[in-house]
Amino acid sequence: MKFTKMHGTGNDFVVIDCFGPDGPAIADEAASRAAELCNRNFGIGGDGIILVMRGKDTAFKMRMYNPDGSEAEMCGNGIRCFAKFVVDREMTGGELSVPVETGAGLLVVNGIKDSNGKVSSVRVDMGEPVLAPSQIPTTLGTDPDPVVDAPLTVGDRTLRFTLVSMGNPHAVTFVNSVRDFPVHEIGPLVEKHPVFPRRTNTEFIEVLNDHEVNFRVWERGAAETLACGTGACASAVACALNHRTGRQVLVHLPGGDLDIEWSEADNHVYMTGPAVEVFEGEI
Repeated sequence: MKFTKMHGTGNDFVVIDCFGPDGPAIADEAASRAAELCNRNFGIGGDGIILVMRGKDTAFKMRMYNPDGSEAEMCGNGIRCFAKFVVDREMTGGELSVPVETGAGLLVVNGIKDSNGKVSSVRVDMGEPVLAPSQIPTTLGTDPDPVVDAPLTVGDRTLRFTLVSMGNPHAVTFVNSVRDFPVHEIGPLVEKHPVFPRRTNTEFIEVLNDHEVNFRVWERGAAETLACGTGACASAVACALNHRTGRQVLVHLPGGDLDIEWSEADNHVYMTGPAVEVFEGEI
């Protein structure tokens, strides 16, 4: 099995080309071995595997699996790596704007090339944020009202959460210092809390000013990672809903920065950030 190791702001992935005649068989094999491939001691190592597949209604489809073997609906950092992969390998016929089928629906990615003619960053139309509790999904709150700054008892403390889906569930809470907050203690408790029937990603946000925040994340099925693109988008929406920032936010993640805009014009969230190819290999 040939693979390409890539990362977006430190969120790293094993990217596997499933476009050829053996693509379906390779995809099945990779999906069944996701936990093994992502193992950092006995495998390649990564925060997930990304399958580059043929779409049903468009040219491309992305599937993503977590290190615990579960499939994720979407991955914001992963789709930027996906875009770089297909554009740099001239699989798009020279097009920089590419529609991609995902578990969260059809998303459009736009590659931005550097002076060497390779994609260095990608802008993604992440679509509209989902705020209805039943669609996140959560039993905290009732449709159609969004869950904003709602109290939730987690272990021996009560935290306040704003819930957003970017095609996958996110619970965002504001803290005084992301560096000092016990993410590894609280993250697993929120992820598996009974109010989240499909578990949740959890973002811990420290607001610096009206356009800038610090960020840590506990990812569903992956533990703490250096970055989460959908989490950064959900956090920017949560910041605006709580009137803590404007609708355009620079998110400082442990692995780098992402520019997030929640557009008033079309209600879509736009994410811009880097995509990097590290190496190719075979396992």
